[in-house]
Amino acid sequence: MNPARSALLWASRNEWLKTHVPRWSFVRRGVKRFMPGEQLEDALQAAKQLQEKGFFTIFTRLGENITNLEEAAAVRDHYLQVVDAIQEKQLRTEISLKLTQLGLDHAPEKATEFLITIARYAGERDIPVWIDMEDSSYVDVTLAVYRQARQVVNTVGICLQAYLYRTEQDLRELLTKPAAIRLVKGAYQEPPSVAFPRKRDVDANYLKLTRHLLEAKQADASHRLVFGTHDANIIRRTMEMATDLKLETTDYEFHMLYGIATDLQHHLRQRGQQVGVLISYGDAWYPWYMRRLAERPANVWFVLKHLLT
Repeated sequence: MNPARSALLWASRNEWLKTHVPRWSFVRRGVKRFMPGEQLEDALQAAKQLQEKGFFTIFTRLGENITNLEEAAAVRDHYLQVVDAIQEKQLRTEISLKLTQLGLDHAPEKATEFLITIARYAGERDIPVWIDMEDSSYVDVTLAVYRQARQVVNTVGICLQAYLYRTEQDLRELLTKPAAIRLVKGAYQEPPSVAFPRKRDVDANYLKLTRHLLEAKQADASHRLVFGTHDANIIRRTMEMATDLKLETTDYEFHMLYGIATDLQHHLRQRGQQVGVLISYGDAWYPWYMRRLAERPANVWFVLKHLLT
């Protein structure tokens, strides 16, 4: 693994850094490049501006591994309020959340109940809900919750990570039924026993899984396919594969992060591609921010350049 990536992922889990780094003003300035603000209202305003430019958006409130079910219930209530705000402002916005925010570590059945409550409420208002995938220890339980939720609400989607060896089999099993899948590379530090350690192998697997997804869409139009990446080469190859399979630009989507590769986002929209921008907000941004930098360590220099100019 890239030493810089390893260092950033280590830093994302370090408790001392997690407590102290967010207080540093120059770090807070760097974070603003990747999230419009810590409050929901900041996200709503950014979504409105992006919608005027032809993008739809996805909201996620940062935070994971809450300490008790009271906190999880508060997260559930927050997302219900988010649904109301999205509808009130008539935004093309979806929701993406982590099950550990909903108490997965404490009571999986309650986390499932809370997720279904949010998904049902959102689904009644035509707002899809995505389940983010966390580290590899959560894959089995996350997939189980997704399957259970899909039996109740068919607008629930799941994130799969291309750096895990198991993902090809997981994908094949999920695609035996109508599915909503967002494919990403993966942002957690994993041992080589469960994940590809080299970037080139992750990229190759991502493209392999992309082909499976596009072929599944060709065979069954009910699948919803999302490719979560800023990798220009992978995006180009995805579009070429889709063209070869005679798929339309409306048959698949790209999800990209707020503030990253914005020129590419606009270029894709101009070409008629469906592009969603993931907007994160909340004060628990430190682990998320470090993982974003670790996905592409060159982003560190990008941030430093913007701090110094």
